[in-house]
Amino acid sequence: MSLQTFLYFAYGSNLLKERLQLKNPSATVYCVAKLKDYKLVFGNYKGLASDRWHGGVATIEDSPGDEVWGVVWRMSISDLESLDNQENVMLGAYRPVELSVKTKGQDISCRTYIMNSCVYAQPSPQYLQVSHLFQLLRGYPEAFPGQLRDIVPPVCPGSSPGPPPSGTGTAPA
Repeated sequence: MSLQTFLYFAYGSNLLKERLQLKNPSATVYCVAKLKDYKLVFGNYKGLASDRWHGGVATIEDSPGDEVWGVVWRMSISDLESLDNQENVMLGAYRPVELSVKTKGQDISCRTYIMNSCVYAQPSPQYLQVSHLFQLLRGYPEAFPGQLRDIVPPVCPGSSPGPPPSGTGTAPA
């Protein structure tokens, strides 16, 4: 990999190329990969729902034995600041981390983001629709076993069962 590029592991709304490339035009799909010993959860930074999503958004947390599937993007270093801004790093909502993901028997180091001060929340219907659109456009339903294909809210520990948000069925996150 060039010193002018970096790898970014996306597991939520940035699975959708059309969304990611709005502010990060250099992003190109590198591969599908899994992150071991983490799980996908939904929440809001300090319990505050964003004006954009109106509900919970994806983050990951340590969880031995679990795995999170996502897409690794190759991006120009010139898009790094834009990506950090999109993830609200300066506001403290997410923190960038370097993690190792597995693909085709190979481990690769990628940048990803983890929410700070996450308060669990139901996934936002709008957020689920963006992630569902990713699957429809990219045809990856088999590449994301369960985790992105079958999430039905609630996904938070200690939550009581409830129906999925209206119009989303069992849409992925």
